[in-house]
Amino acid sequence: MQRFIIEMGTGNDQYGQDYTKAAARAIEDAIRHSSIPMFDTLGVDHAKMIVQVTVGVQKPDLVDCKSLAENLPRGSATVKAVLGGLDVTNPDSGNTVVVASAAVEAFLDPKDVAL
Repeated sequence: MQRFIIEMGTGNDQYGQDYTKAAARAIEDAIRHSSIPMFDTLGVDHAKMIVQVTVGVQKPDLVDCKSLAENLPRGSATVKAVLGGLDVTNPDSGNTVVVASAAVEAFLDPKDVAL
């Protein structure tokens, strides 16, 4: 498999301390600006694409990776949560803002791409 896309994004949850929500927003940020015309141009089936997502948050064990993978729009996806991102606590209120980062990588078998 050969990587042909890598996109990065950030997301946050300002009030709920929801690591999955912050990760979902980071993934959305990474992919919402992408337009890959090669699929239509080269006749490549999106289903052949392998998508690997890595999200960084301060509490990776609180991320529902399965639900995040199920919500990705194309390809066969896996999501892995690792230590990263930020927890920023307001000293006045004690509220913690969860900040996540995401890297979305897509891979294809070069045999599936006819140039």
